[in-house]
Amino acid sequence: MKPREGFFDPGFFDIDALIHQKLKQDAEPEAPQEPKRKSSAEPIRFRTIWISDLHLGTTGCQAGRLLEFLRATESDTLYLIGDIIDGWQLRRRWYWDQNHNNVVQTVLKKAKKGTEVIFIPGNHDEMMREFIDLDFGGIRIRDELVHTTAQGKRLLVLHGDRFDGVIACAKWLAYVGDSLYTMILKFNQVFNNWRARAGLPYWSLSQYLKLKVKNAVNYISSFEDALAAEARKKGLDGVICGHIHKPEIRSIDGITYCNDGDWVESLTALVEEPNGELRLVSWQEIMQEAMQEKRGSSTQHPKKEGELCVSPS
Repeated sequence: MKPREGFFDPGFFDIDALIHQKLKQDAEPEAPQEPKRKSSAEPIRFRTIWISDLHLGTTGCQAGRLLEFLRATESDTLYLIGDIIDGWQLRRRWYWDQNHNNVVQTVLKKAKKGTEVIFIPGNHDEMMREFIDLDFGGIRIRDELVHTTAQGKRLLVLHGDRFDGVIACAKWLAYVGDSLYTMILKFNQVFNNWRARAGLPYWSLSQYLKLKVKNAVNYISSFEDALAAEARKKGLDGVICGHIHKPEIRSIDGITYCNDGDWVESLTALVEEPNGELRLVSWQEIMQEAMQEKRGSSTQHPKKEGELCVSPS
């Protein structure tokens, strides 16, 4: 049996197969290129963290940076809200390196140590929807649920693909778009390797195109409005989703709309502070904060001027 055939065999996703057959058969000590955080530096703690659209199983997944983020942070609850594993790409071409293993193992370790981990499958890992309402390895699999913040605000949490007209009405077109998107990401990798050698920061071509192409802007706006309307219909205060790879916190007619971004372009997460405040954080910001804590120059979460920060109301 070829590896990718085995991956999509339903039997692969039982508890023993998932944990032992794939995640631990190739497990090795932490790769030397991924240095561990010093024990003297405490992880940055949040009440809740939301991440989505990791796209493990693709070359575009920024698994190394995601691993740094996961090791530098802790939370009471960790939400994985869809497209964690990219089944669409794995059907076309098998790709799974050690860093991808390390990411999954790190999440499993967090669950084992007491973090509540909730996995909400998306369209790229839709095969996991067969296991909705089951728990394995300390991870709960759910279709959607309501999160209550420390301020008592109730927020709908889901991936969001059900509100994407292309996914719902013309899935073949979504596959075509996914192939084109993969091509853009490959170019983006080459381009950013050059920028890194030139000492320039990371820059996302696809994010730039999304903001410049009128149809893309209209699509994003329609998606956000549809999610806000769903939260309103359910009598909730807001909604948290992923899917469109555009990190955002904004109010839509009194409903708080949050999108946590992705880990192929934006490298962002949504976090809830202990007081219930929601904000977007980037990989760069968390790494800078972790370095400050290592130097002992800061013991509080620094608030930068102009930082996007929302207290749901």
